Amino acid sequence: MKKSNIIMLIAALLPLGLFLFPLWNITLEAPQYPIPLGMNIHINDFADAHPHDIKNINLMNHYVGMKYIPDAIPEFKIFPIGIILSTLLGLIIAFKGNYKWFLGWFILMVVLSTAGLYDFYLWEHDYGHNLDPKAIMKFTNPDGTVMGFQPPLFGTKHILNFTAHSYPRLGAFLLGAGIFTSLIAYFVGKKQLNKV
Repeated sequence: MKKSNIIMLIAALLPLGLFLFPLWNITLEAPQYPIPLGMNIHINDFADAHPHDIKNINLMNHYVGMKYIPDAIPEFKIFPIGIILSTLLGLIIAFKGNYKWFLGWFILMVVLSTAGLYDFYLWEHDYGHNLDPKAIMKFTNPDGTVMGFQPPLFGTKHILNFTAHSYPRLGAFLLGAGIFTSLIAYFVGKKQLNKV
């Protein structure tokens, strides 16, 4: 087996780390919470960073009219299937394909990952802006519009007395490493061909 194919084999397997480690984390800091509230987002569920965090986030968000964080969303069924299928495709390419196919897998994974991030942004936007008009507490921006409570897609954002942090976790890094490794496999394979 060629060196480039072995590298592609590793690239195809790395995204499976999403089934073992969190993909993303959102943390909320506030003076009234000595231990910040946190939520880990896995490929197939939401999980507390500390016991009862999601329950406490839901109780707090209820006052400003935000929806409850659900136990499940459709993406939790779609994303695992997508990762398994893309891994299988990557393995087939690693054993049967040439270096040009490695680039194809790289492009596919970049497109799918970008679509996943955009879907995450849309979910956050709906979660932070589609508020119940009958909420107990209402906040407005200086211009009089209803204040949104959307956490950042990536980075840190101040929302009232909360500081929200949103950053990738090990699962996302393994996915990124797999995608980048397939690009390395492409260049190694191209170099090998040029030597022949």
